[in-house]
Amino acid sequence: MAVIDVEDVSKEFQARRADVLALSRTTLRIEGNQVVCVVGPSGCGKTTLLNLIAGFLQPSAGRVLVDGSPVTRPDSSRAVVFQSDAVFPWLTVRRNVEYGLRLRGVDRTARKERVDRYLDLVGLADFADAYPKELSGGMRKRVDIARAYASGPEVLLLDEPFGALDIFTREAMWLALHHVNLAEPKTIVFVTHDIEEALFVGDRVIVMTPRPARVHQDITVPFERRGDLDLRGSKEFQDMRIQISRSLREVSGDRD
Repeated sequence: MAVIDVEDVSKEFQARRADVLALSRTTLRIEGNQVVCVVGPSGCGKTTLLNLIAGFLQPSAGRVLVDGSPVTRPDSSRAVVFQSDAVFPWLTVRRNVEYGLRLRGVDRTARKERVDRYLDLVGLADFADAYPKELSGGMRKRVDIARAYASGPEVLLLDEPFGALDIFTREAMWLALHHVNLAEPKTIVFVTHDIEEALFVGDRVIVMTPRPARVHQDITVPFERRGDLDLRGSKEFQDMRIQISRSLREVSGDRD
């Protein structure tokens, strides 16, 4: 149950005309097996925060820790799923999902057991021998999710993973993620622009300010993630959606 601590972190990028402060004095604690969704205006630094936790970037000030150890580089304990597909078109679904396990030298029997488990969890058991060109966009994204889980990370970092999908496919992916995470919980940081997605997927929703980004609001989602799309029609859900929408308008300077 990996715990993530972002301690007074700032990140400045060197630019030709002027340095850009993307993240400023940000402090955040994510408990083990929590699903935390991060929302904010476009370009506000959400992905910068994710990349710092992944180890792709290093802070200009402060530090990021996972289970008390500073994050200094990427490693296999943290898996990342991006918005664009990361499947290899020349490999079958099975070969894609087992790719990381092969690199780590996991034996064939153990690989097969693990891959079969996650293909079943994401609903791709019947497509193990298919190639990505034979799959829909949503199915390719399921391959990404299965591969991330199969590699055995403690932390899963998702950067708008369903943003390019149509609403019906996104809804199916929310349920697929809920199903697999129910079977094997992970500490998840999920960047999204979609308020309903954040509320349906997350245990907490973090609202970020525009650049330089910092935490504006940290909202605990009071209902359980029941895997029921009808949850969105409840008054409690809609009241929270309005609350977060107002918060986003506040940080964007639009107070109506």
